[in-house]
Amino acid sequence: MSLSNIEEIAIFIVADGKGILAADESNPTCGKRFDSIGVDPTEENRRDYRELLFRSKGMKGNIGGVILFDETIRQKAKDGTLLRDIISDQGALPGIKVDKGLQPIEDCPNETVTVGLDGLDERLKEYSSMGAKFTKWRAVINIGDGIPTDKCIDANMQALADYAKCAQDNGMVPIVEPEVLMDGEHNIEQCFDATERSLKSLFSHLEKASVNIKGTLLKPNMVTSGKDATDQASVEEVAQKTLDCLIANVPAELPGITFLSGGQSEILATAHLDAMNKIGGFSWKLSFSYGRALQAAALKAWEGKSENEFISQDELSHRAEMNKLASLGQWEQELEDR
Repeated sequence: MSLSNIEEIAIFIVADGKGILAADESNPTCGKRFDSIGVDPTEENRRDYRELLFRSKGMKGNIGGVILFDETIRQKAKDGTLLRDIISDQGALPGIKVDKGLQPIEDCPNETVTVGLDGLDERLKEYSSMGAKFTKWRAVINIGDGIPTDKCIDANMQALADYAKCAQDNGMVPIVEPEVLMDGEHNIEQCFDATERSLKSLFSHLEKASVNIKGTLLKPNMVTSGKDATDQASVEEVAQKTLDCLIANVPAELPGITFLSGGQSEILATAHLDAMNKIGGFSWKLSFSYGRALQAAALKAWEGKSENEFISQDELSHRAEMNKLASLGQWEQELEDR
């Protein structure tokens, strides 16, 4: 794939309904997933699981990019092929998570800022030399009593802008991820408010940092009810509120918005994405960057057993195909009946 600049790379990742497979779980997070199926969280098991995902036939044509963890971008498959080369052979681009996690903000209870700017330029140069074409940095925004504060939002969006500029200076597309968490009892209006404030601050900081929006991708949450809220908004309301928020706050020249699933079920994440694309009325590509919502069924089917690899791959392939259809506004519930 001869992609000469960040604008071409960003367009490629979300072209024709394609989305992103988020396979950048940290080792502790991957360990929790493996615990749920009774698999030892060894480096070899992590390698085997991710290899089977990347070799799934449904990767081709449905997945435009794969976000990797530091361990994974360096790993080789059983046959000695670099995992990142398997991804490229499937027609997708390898990317890399580059933030270093969360740190509490002083005098801001229950609020964090994402860290990792120290040494970022050196890390990006190494990842670029390995063939990484894009990067990801996640900010976390909580909704609760008196939060999110402006201090928390602005600190996180400043860090996202500084990271994005550094990524672009190293020839890689930055994915900026301002995640407003679903955790809590808040209603959809509170989520809308927190998401809007975050997006306004983000794009203001990106502009001040001279980040090229045409060479950037946004990975936001959908505007939903809190997962513990008594009243859960319908698929149609989530789709409309999310679009209202994005259309009002995201520049038209942004090439793509790749949603995180944020704890939604696999089917619900697909249904929400499809509903938005059926409504339409926006300039950017509206696609997916799912982790659990692409992997959950595949992980459950695998159980750490080599004889289950084909079943597991079929599960991932199915979800990748369903979400591509949703990105095109062509998904229907009946397609899930297999």
